[in-house]
Amino acid sequence: MNHPSPLSATPADPPPSHTLVVVAHPDLASSRITARLADAVSDLAHVTVHEIRPAYPDGRFDIAREQQLLRDHDRIVWQFPWYWYSVPAVLKAWIDQVLTHGFAYGSSGSALRGKTLQLVTSTGGPEESYAPVDPTSRFTLAQLLAPLDATARLIGMRLAEPLVLHGARTVSDEDLAIHAKRYRELLDSTRRAD
Repeated sequence: MNHPSPLSATPADPPPSHTLVVVAHPDLASSRITARLADAVSDLAHVTVHEIRPAYPDGRFDIAREQQLLRDHDRIVWQFPWYWYSVPAVLKAWIDQVLTHGFAYGSSGSALRGKTLQLVTSTGGPEESYAPVDPTSRFTLAQLLAPLDATARLIGMRLAEPLVLHGARTVSDEDLAIHAKRYRELLDSTRRAD
């Protein structure tokens, strides 16, 4: 009986990094920015693009399925347009229903611990409108994103630097294409870096 020599055995490759992109838009068919960005990464082999609004039009999520998707991926992207200084209602409902006690937090809720959360968002206003001296908002985007940072910390995820496209209403097709390329490169580079 022949046994392979331990010296001839090839070391196992590290498991590939898998990214789940949770796309949260109330009407993706009418979207110029969110749809373009989702399309830019949808053909990457290690990326799963998951549009939650059409998957659950009634807003009632299949919790077990959503939690399994999160378990199966080591980088989670929340891709959404910035709505009234927050996430769209569909993403807030998803967070409320899916990131449950015992799964995402609590003494036995460690399913997401050590994973990375990446925020990819677009704002209608220009970058200057998120400056602390702006009389309209008074807050920076980093300050406004604090609840999502706190959520990541509670569930044990590392929050990556957000990728933001400001001025979505007036961005040119050329600048949108550049931003979409940057997004694609970000997700492709994180696969190689992980």
